[in-house]
Amino acid sequence: MSAERRLFAWLGAALLAVVLTACAGLPTSGPVNPGRAPGEAEGSQEVFFRPVGPLPGATPQQIVEGFIRAGSAPGAGARWERAREFLAPGFRSAWRPSAGVIIDLENDRVPVETGEGLVSVSLTVVGTTDARGSYQQADEAATTLSYELAQQDDGEWRITSAPDGVVLDRALFPSVFHEYAVMYFSPGWEYLVPDVRWFPTTTAATSIVDALVNRSKSDWLDGAVFSAFPEGVEARPTVPVSAGVAEVELTESVLASDTQALDRMQAQLEASLATANVTAVQMSVDGTPLEATAAPVRSTRIPGAPLVLTELGFGYLAGDELEPVAGLTDVMTTVDPIAIQTSADRDLAALLLRTGEVARVRDDRTSVVLDERAGLLDPTIGPGGGVWSVPREDPSALHVFPLAGEPIDVEGAFPDATGIEAFSLSRDGTRLAAVVTAGGRSVLWVAGVGRGADEGTIVLDEPLLLSVLGGSGVDVAWLDDQTVGVLVRQDDTTVVLEQAVGGPGTTVVAPRDAASLAGGTSLSNVRLRGEDGALYVRRGSTWQQAAAGIRVLATQQGAPQ
Repeated sequence: MSAERRLFAWLGAALLAVVLTACAGLPTSGPVNPGRAPGEAEGSQEVFFRPVGPLPGATPQQIVEGFIRAGSAPGAGARWERAREFLAPGFRSAWRPSAGVIIDLENDRVPVETGEGLVSVSLTVVGTTDARGSYQQADEAATTLSYELAQQDDGEWRITSAPDGVVLDRALFPSVFHEYAVMYFSPGWEYLVPDVRWFPTTTAATSIVDALVNRSKSDWLDGAVFSAFPEGVEARPTVPVSAGVAEVELTESVLASDTQALDRMQAQLEASLATANVTAVQMSVDGTPLEATAAPVRSTRIPGAPLVLTELGFGYLAGDELEPVAGLTDVMTTVDPIAIQTSADRDLAALLLRTGEVARVRDDRTSVVLDERAGLLDPTIGPGGGVWSVPREDPSALHVFPLAGEPIDVEGAFPDATGIEAFSLSRDGTRLAAVVTAGGRSVLWVAGVGRGADEGTIVLDEPLLLSVLGGSGVDVAWLDDQTVGVLVRQDDTTVVLEQAVGGPGTTVVAPRDAASLAGGTSLSNVRLRGEDGALYVRRGSTWQQAAAGIRVLATQQGAPQ
């Protein structure tokens, strides 16, 4: 083969064949259903890539480039058989593609032959996943990967040493790996909390069960959530799925669990596997089914109508009318709030008053000032009624004001942060999202909320970096159980960042004067309030004004059961 033909053949190796399957039609009958709940999988087409194997006469650099491209094809059982074709026979079984993923910018890759049989590739890393499938944002950091190659008996170069894991371009990553929510319980076994992982679709059910039963939680959530699966219980290596039913084989030690524990295990499995389109789960031991019914859990969904304060009062906005909130609507006339967050049961609300104080109001029409420190941010309220408050200039001075007793100093609050711009507690109370100033930049963090060794103490686990904002944070709110919304001012532009907790984020341009945001029943119902009191809702890529005269756009921590 001539050098020219070999070049064109090698360039052709970069073209990946995409096969689309599972194209479902639209239903034409049946009931009208609401949009997907947090943690539920959204139907999508499956995308499979078929990169070519090593070409005859390929140079060491071309072998390495082909090997990296073959990371887009996990294949059946996620064995990455195509990628292993680039490896020397003695190295094929030693390479561990499941060790993790480096997510990079393909156009920034620079391969260089540094010596005979030595190739280094410089990368711009934008994210990683570890062996558990946990995603970590990276700040476009530069790194270099090294490869060693040797000529085989047939004269062809093959890789004899390579880093474990695979490398994927940012655009390809969400097609090769999909996000799945591994579900844990909140304290008190009231809510299910998603711990987002990324797995190849070809092994989704097995990977989810392995992550839930056999492996540990993501580090940043370790002290905040709990599992009904006790230590010593393990799941068998494969999880077959037939007609939507997953068969989860557990070790005999699970037989020591009582009915309540088994029901909680069933709830975790059903909710976790639902994100992989599994419709039912059967637990068993040595082929004998276990009797279990999924334990009931509380939803964190909120009503569809926005909750607002206008000159007419406080309530749910429906056209030009306000539906009052029993008890709370009346007490709002006795205070002057500029920020409001209501509890899930609508019996309590945390307020930032125009005087700068943080207060709590009850549905018995009473109010009490909790925090009089200077420079307080909009407060947030937890499932137990505790109000969280912090000064903008002192992030470590985070306090929780319980319904009874003295204020609690939160341990480990925002280490290394020099300022805080906005914060909000997740509706299940297990995670705290915050826009902080750290290292001279405005960043979005999320931290697990744990309990300390002493009764009544609250601890924030080591925060997880979700995003570098590239501007100043104006407001933050949980849009659903897995997504945080951030209103960001970037020079002359205002944007809304919809940041997945445990995955990439997306941004949309917002009205320039947007001053606060709140979630709705789905991501398409993100609401914004402008400085002039206009209420905006998003329709596709544009924002439409839905109302005027909005004094406060309230956020909600759920809805009554």
